Amino acid sequence: MLRQKLSMPAILVALALGTTACQQPPQTQKQETARTLTPEDARIFLQEAQAELEKLQLPAVQAAWAYATYINQDTSAVSAYLSEKLSSRQAELAKEAAKFSDVQVDADTRRQLNLLVNSFVLAPPSDSEKSERLAKLSSELDGMYGKGKYCPQDGECMSLGEMTAKMARVRDHEELLDIWQGWRQISPPMKPLYEELVTLANEGAQELGFADTSELWRGKYDMPAEEFGPELDRTWNQVKPFYDALHCHVRAKLGEHYGTDVVPQDLPIPAHLLGNMWAQTWGNIYELVKPEQKMTVPDVTAALKDQNYDEIKMVEQAESFFSSLGFAELPETFWERSQFTKPRDRDVICHASAWDIDDKDDLRIKMCIQKTGEEFNVIHHELGHNYYQRAYKDQPLLYRGSANDGFHEAIGDTIALSITPKYLKQIDLIDEIPDESNDIGMLMQVALDKIAFIPFGLMVDQWRWKVLSGEVKPENYNQAWWELREKYQGVRAPIERPADAFDPGSKYHVPGNTPYTRYFLAHILQFQFHKALCEIAGDKGPIHRCSIYGSKEAGEALNAMLEMGQSRPWQEALESLTGSAQMDATAVLDYFAPLKTWLDEQNQGRQCGF
Repeated sequence: MLRQKLSMPAILVALALGTTACQQPPQTQKQETARTLTPEDARIFLQEAQAELEKLQLPAVQAAWAYATYINQDTSAVSAYLSEKLSSRQAELAKEAAKFSDVQVDADTRRQLNLLVNSFVLAPPSDSEKSERLAKLSSELDGMYGKGKYCPQDGECMSLGEMTAKMARVRDHEELLDIWQGWRQISPPMKPLYEELVTLANEGAQELGFADTSELWRGKYDMPAEEFGPELDRTWNQVKPFYDALHCHVRAKLGEHYGTDVVPQDLPIPAHLLGNMWAQTWGNIYELVKPEQKMTVPDVTAALKDQNYDEIKMVEQAESFFSSLGFAELPETFWERSQFTKPRDRDVICHASAWDIDDKDDLRIKMCIQKTGEEFNVIHHELGHNYYQRAYKDQPLLYRGSANDGFHEAIGDTIALSITPKYLKQIDLIDEIPDESNDIGMLMQVALDKIAFIPFGLMVDQWRWKVLSGEVKPENYNQAWWELREKYQGVRAPIERPADAFDPGSKYHVPGNTPYTRYFLAHILQFQFHKALCEIAGDKGPIHRCSIYGSKEAGEALNAMLEMGQSRPWQEALESLTGSAQMDATAVLDYFAPLKTWLDEQNQGRQCGF
């Protein structure tokens, strides 16, 4: 999570595109055995299928919300039951859609048929018992993570949130190791369930005509599945030299702080020392790696406290950003039905997520907001999901989604890139904008979160694709996980891992079955979007100092892309805003150019590489 955020839980990825109980099939299902299918049959099939799905998805999404905000036996059972019934029906419709693969239809009909076939995260097998088991496994894994705690022998039990807070501030490497190990005690029991889930999901994917679930996932991006991985590698290689420079500097500074016996300068960085439970973002160790010269970097957490911001006021301010771009205010039901804080009386899934309950106006966020600058950014991100959801609400059901799943994540982060000192002064959170001599400090803070995250965002699904395709066997799950982390991140396990370890399960998106490549894509696309919007807003300064706050022109251009939803290939949506149909990381390099120059100076004479 980048900061532990996602647009909606794994169950809703399926629900968003189709969730229904067993009903009478569309008319074409009855006809296809009697005669050759026609383009008109395809049109009628899609019309009736979408009407059926649209009618029945609301109670299923409401059940998923109830489970996420009140984890207990009953909500788990109801959510799993509806998930299984609806997913099974969706699978039936997907298989019917696949029967039109050889019918000559227009491009719009073909796109909707393909979206229906590819709509699954976990495709349920046609066997009802196996389908029910898959839904139960998914629900159980989600719940195991949500209820996870670490109970040390000589202290009180700690929730993930409490451990995350300690990881952010503690600088004793032995205490950090204890917390790091403690959280990973929750995941070994997940492994046999996850193995079974992979087997069942692959069976469902194969019934839809895919080799396995890996091919299903990689086939969602308007290009052949086998071309998607190389496209990601191409983009990663644009960023890698900058990441390598950041890694070299961070490792050197950690070696100075902890000693090179703890942080050897010729090995990957121990994962527990980077200020984050998964070493996916490094912003919490800014004080250890920041430039030595005095920098004036706005302390948003302190400013929120000084200005008496509570959780609601933080959300209201994020809403006002979108209002300044010309977007309508959020509906009153958003304020009545969202979860903004962690309830004291029950278990909930605290991962920040944005929900579109009825595909129209029942927008919500689910968070356990902490009054910090980091959470201030997260709120802007989550509202980006909500405004995207509302922008495409008038599209046909199958087009109510982002151009690709990375777009959904990128939109909110694009807005967050505008939370610059310029914006903070405009909303009176700070009194003065620091001059450009302070930019290295600000860019370092951003890079420690965003650049540090990029290889993690890439490797999670690199691991999962190998698992789902059978390339990595269950006995090698953990070994493969750490091999990829060392390869892409230059990060290693701080101690030898036990034979039964299942460290991937300590990261929500694995037991939650939420594809993760979206976050990698988002971390590239957000800079492309930001650069384009700054140009539209007429900002002439460096893009890292730009804020589009208050620009109706930028808001109009952004909304035009959002309204497209998933109706066109993502390359066309990208081109509509940026002028280019190709994902390009040069905007990342432009944004961080001053920091790259500074890092190269610092790294002279150091041993770099991993």
